[in-house]
Amino acid sequence: MLNNNNLEAFFGLPQEVKFCTKCVMSNQRPTSAVEFKHTKDSKKTTMNFDEHGVCDACRTAEIKDNIDWGMREEELIKLLDKHRKNDGSYDCLVPGSGGKDSAYQAHVLKYKYNMNPLTCTWPPILYTDYGLKNWKNWLDSGFDNISFYRNGKVMKLLTKLSIENLLHPFQTFILGQKNLAPKIAAQHGINLIFYGENEAEYGNPLADNTSSLRDKSYFSFEHLDEIFLAGVSIKDLIEKYDVKLSDLMAYLPPKLEDLEKSNIEVHYLGYYLKWTPQEVYYYAVENTGFKARPHRTQGTFSKYSGIDDKIDDLHFYTTFIKFGIGRATYDASQEIRNRHLTREEGVALVKRFDGEFPDRYFNDIMEYIGMDPNEFHKLCDKFRSPHLWCKDEMGVWKLRHNVAKTGLND
Repeated sequence: MLNNNNLEAFFGLPQEVKFCTKCVMSNQRPTSAVEFKHTKDSKKTTMNFDEHGVCDACRTAEIKDNIDWGMREEELIKLLDKHRKNDGSYDCLVPGSGGKDSAYQAHVLKYKYNMNPLTCTWPPILYTDYGLKNWKNWLDSGFDNISFYRNGKVMKLLTKLSIENLLHPFQTFILGQKNLAPKIAAQHGINLIFYGENEAEYGNPLADNTSSLRDKSYFSFEHLDEIFLAGVSIKDLIEKYDVKLSDLMAYLPPKLEDLEKSNIEVHYLGYYLKWTPQEVYYYAVENTGFKARPHRTQGTFSKYSGIDDKIDDLHFYTTFIKFGIGRATYDASQEIRNRHLTREEGVALVKRFDGEFPDRYFNDIMEYIGMDPNEFHKLCDKFRSPHLWCKDEMGVWKLRHNVAKTGLND
């Protein structure tokens, strides 16, 4: 155990830094259910480690190995039969941007299980050329789609404020993305929404695979004064930034009375079908025209995950700054759990790629939101938690501890 008890920890992170004994993830990883809410001083829920030093996600992977996937598929068929419609109307909704996961979900549901899915898209903030092409290829492989392009002026403002206040480029994007699907489903009389992998795969504790939207706190429209976007209250956005409430509705959850009129269920296809990212990728390539990036994603070793938005790479860089966890850590941990990498190989990849600065699209992003690049780097230094970071003798920021055990305090 690595002890930083005398150093301040931002974001409510554990002061003691631990690394999973099976993968390369650290206990500084926040669960996604709360990641979009955080401020510098907020209380944050992070991954749990058992008495053997194994993280939640690795324990979930062990359980996954013993699942009777034939029985799970039978459960899926019963669920689909419950919601299946024979009048030509849509019987399920698949949100996605045309990445490998959403392409796989929609195609399997339609062409293997004979469902009639409607797809919906909350578009990337800044499409990559290949991301836009993948989205079009996805739809051209056989799907109806509703793409909701939100107010561009407000999107720029909220993205900039999210970086300034939270160092989280995707905070408001995530909220809009989460809240779009139930609104579209309610409008079209669809009571079944499918996402891809169960969030437990990444160490986010969930009671089970299914839920009613009424049970999700982020779907509540009540107490509007308590809702913050980009670290700013709705009231201040209206009064100080001259944003109308109507301009923010796309980011806010459905009203409770609207949810009461529906009986929408949310399910994860990865609960019913064994979900292996590489196999999902190959399926999407073969069936929907999905293509990987023409180059390695900066900050990691892969080419096919999260490639549709130019800001995605910057988002993972900010997670490295705030939590000491970059994109290579996420990717390597997943590949280790799927037995495509050994832990030693994962450690080497993290050492090589984690924290690589994503300069390919950086200037495009700064120009888009109207931020001086130097201001961004100053913000990064402001959000570095003292228990994770310090400067070496050359004045260069380094992690105190890393999975390779070569940190300044290892």
